[in-house]
Amino acid sequence: MASWYGPGFHGRKTSAGSIYDQEELTAASIAFPLGSRVMVTNLDNGLSVEVTITDRGPFLKGRKIDLSQKAARMIGMLGHGTARVRISLISKPAGSREVGAPLRYFVQVGSFSEQQNAERLRSKLAPYYADVHVDRLDADHRRYYRVRMGAFATRSAAEARASDSARFGLPVVIVTE
Repeated sequence: MASWYGPGFHGRKTSAGSIYDQEELTAASIAFPLGSRVMVTNLDNGLSVEVTITDRGPFLKGRKIDLSQKAARMIGMLGHGTARVRISLISKPAGSREVGAPLRYFVQVGSFSEQQNAERLRSKLAPYYADVHVDRLDADHRRYYRVRMGAFATRSAAEARASDSARFGLPVVIVTE
């Protein structure tokens, strides 16, 4: 099942770091890695649309993908709100998790545009946590250096680490991939 999202999220930041535009061909899914390209076909009318996964969701049982308003319009599901669909993977970013693999959880304690700032924070935390590392992310023609810990197999394990690392006074965010 697919659903769509639009007005309430338009202009907000996505999980991929871009600004959500309901008139772009994008979607939210936890079944595919961020940056994946998928073909979504409405099984009731045969119409298809190619979208890029830029966000996480939907978070309702039985739903696999939330399409942007434009993508939903293109496959004729805007009025109904939901549709039975087939989702076919076209491509996924190199190094991302395999489709169908369980989600991994990370504790992110910083995101920087300067690599040296990320490395400085990593060095500060390394004596306390063996799994602290810097990941590079290229999004919206910008490069970011994220300081993360993990991966954790469960959200509760990530939450325990986040709780412990909050003592350093850093912003703590749990992210999934």
